[in-house]
Amino acid sequence: MSDTILLGTRKGTVIIERSPAGWRPRPIAHQGIPVCYAARDPRDGTLWASLDHGHWGPKLSHSRDGGATWQDVLSLKYPEGARHIIQYLPTPDFDPEAPSGEPEYRDATVYKIWNVTFGSAAQPGRLYAGTIPGGLFVSDDGGESWELNRALWNHASRGGDLFSGEATSETQWGGTPASIDYGVFEPGIHSIVVDPRDPDHVYVAASSAGVLETRDGGKTWAGRNRGMLMDYLPNPLAEWGHDPHFVTACPSQPDHLWQQNHCGVFYSDDGAQNWTKVSEPANGVHFGFPIVADAQDGRTAWVVPARADSERMAIDGGLFVARTTDGGQSWQALRKGLPQDNAYDIVLRHALDAAGDCLCFGSSTGNVYLSEDRGDSWQCLGSNFPPVYSVRFG
Repeated sequence: MSDTILLGTRKGTVIIERSPAGWRPRPIAHQGIPVCYAARDPRDGTLWASLDHGHWGPKLSHSRDGGATWQDVLSLKYPEGARHIIQYLPTPDFDPEAPSGEPEYRDATVYKIWNVTFGSAAQPGRLYAGTIPGGLFVSDDGGESWELNRALWNHASRGGDLFSGEATSETQWGGTPASIDYGVFEPGIHSIVVDPRDPDHVYVAASSAGVLETRDGGKTWAGRNRGMLMDYLPNPLAEWGHDPHFVTACPSQPDHLWQQNHCGVFYSDDGAQNWTKVSEPANGVHFGFPIVADAQDGRTAWVVPARADSERMAIDGGLFVARTTDGGQSWQALRKGLPQDNAYDIVLRHALDAAGDCLCFGSSTGNVYLSEDRGDSWQCLGSNFPPVYSVRFG
């Protein structure tokens, strides 16, 4: 069980620590700067934070002394010649199958560093970073330098190689609403899953494209979207265009993957070769953003359901966590200790985590809740935090 919780918030990085008197937050770090993701590297204890400077743009910051001091590292940068096909926000009369004229191109720039994921113990310097507009960056020297994974950037599903001009001029990757704040409507990589058995086996999830897998260290990528459905497109079974909100795997049984998708909860027990929709809409388990799998049992997972789309708040004013222990065949609503009246919380895709029997989540209204009994009961660690973007045990 961890005694530290890291929060990435709208106004900085918050570290909450367990003490004899209970859980207490430290003074905020990166004060006043949006931190869209913060996590601890389990290999060496380094803390990482993705900063979303309004003026200076996105940066990474790390701490090697437990958060006492922080240093910015070299910012990620797309190589010269990296282009992508511009996406546009759909309008009410938008027809995704209608021709829209000639494609337009844009030189790539990093709008947001959405996720930082750590390599295996066999690759002590390996870090991954997922960005808007849909680039995967890799570092093998602890973040001192970064390289774009060109095989994914140039994947046929998003138009081919725009560096050399050998492209189809057609992309099947759509934008994500999370990019609108940056004045664009582009895809983004928010989930990166490294197989603990094989460091060359990696999954990524992009909104709005789907799940992709590499088994050769990023040299080639294949879509892993069979069984996923899109109820917002004319062809719900299309191979690309999916909007996974977050994808994760059971650490000890990594062939068991879980996905909270715009169109429901999906589960795979065969390494993402096939997905099964396991929503339970009658009990409120369908739409949401975060999902976490148990570290030992791949059939056990937790989600924080919400109302969909424009409403995006707790269901019927009551906040609850849903748990399954049978691969999504049934779900249990866990409400003890959570507000059941006038709750307007939304929990974002990185804002739920688990460590042993402990779970923690934070909401867009600045509430942070902790369970130490696998979700059966909850306590509030604070209700005046800035809006919470990410929660990770340290």
